[in-house]
Amino acid sequence: MNKKLLTTTVHIAAWACFFLLPILFFPRPKDPNYQLNEGLIWMYVCMDIFLVAFYYTNTEVLIPKLLTQKKWIWYLLAIIACLTLFSQIPRLFEDMIREDSPQRFKFRKSRHHRSFFPYPINGSTAVFFLVLTVSTCMKVIQQWLHTEKKNEEVEKEKLVTELSFLKSQINPHFLFNTLNNIYSLALVKSDATAGAVLKLSSIMRYVLNETKHDWVPLEKEILFINNYIDLQKVRLTDKMTIQFNVTGNVEGQQIAPLILMPLIENAFKYGVSTKQPSEIVMNLNVDDKGINFSAKNSIHRGENNNNNNTSIGLQNTRRRLELLYPEKHVLSIKEEKNEFIVNLILRK
Repeated sequence: MNKKLLTTTVHIAAWACFFLLPILFFPRPKDPNYQLNEGLIWMYVCMDIFLVAFYYTNTEVLIPKLLTQKKWIWYLLAIIACLTLFSQIPRLFEDMIREDSPQRFKFRKSRHHRSFFPYPINGSTAVFFLVLTVSTCMKVIQQWLHTEKKNEEVEKEKLVTELSFLKSQINPHFLFNTLNNIYSLALVKSDATAGAVLKLSSIMRYVLNETKHDWVPLEKEILFINNYIDLQKVRLTDKMTIQFNVTGNVEGQQIAPLILMPLIENAFKYGVSTKQPSEIVMNLNVDDKGINFSAKNSIHRGENNNNNNTSIGLQNTRRRLELLYPEKHVLSIKEEKNEFIVNLILRK
């Protein structure tokens, strides 16, 4: 059953229950041969039709066109006009109502002395205001829910757009650095150039294909990191030691693509030295609570002048973590004894 059909069915059922209640509880004389006056029946039918028409007129016309547009006086006048018309319905059937009708249906004034509002405050008027209150409340709630849903869609679209923008910043930044490494190998005509190109081809394929998704298998991300590290090792000397340790069961785990790359790039930018021994130690552990990543490297500021690029990468990482892991991540970046230490916890 589609949403429109379900809504129609609910409305019909609600109106049926609403109109059956007066019939079920109508006070009848003890006379078993008594039959409800035909004039009363037609009067009730006309009043019910009017109430249905008023309900949808109020929800579909008066509230959207007047109340929502803050035309308070016009809305009030429209309600008064509807109430005036509704109060005149009994007049149309006054002559048809017999004297033996229940006492509460007899008109208290004669035809020649009745007022314009024969029943200014009675049960029918109360029903009118009940329908007015219910219709107004239902429409206001419906509009509020629609506004909330629209705001959620706009916010979601903003997040998607922002994530796409952040990815577009990360990908060129990473690829340009890698191309610079291969360019350096080509200048010295290194035999490792061909292998580096193949590594870059694999990395680019991952970047172009997998980063379209919000989440990727952790095994693919680890393979991507290993390819990146292998590509970096080509240009490094024997003074550089790199460790990347993976522990725990990575099978079936998901992670945001390239979420770790700015942290790893940062370790290479600060931790690589051509003049003194250096070490980069990275650990990735998977447990029941989530993913834990840490990176530690020595700092060689005099040999690395990439502070601006590093800052952009870390800012993007923080923002992506806020969007993809809201209240489910802890990122710690600090310096201790000329060492740069990064810890990232991604909770499930």
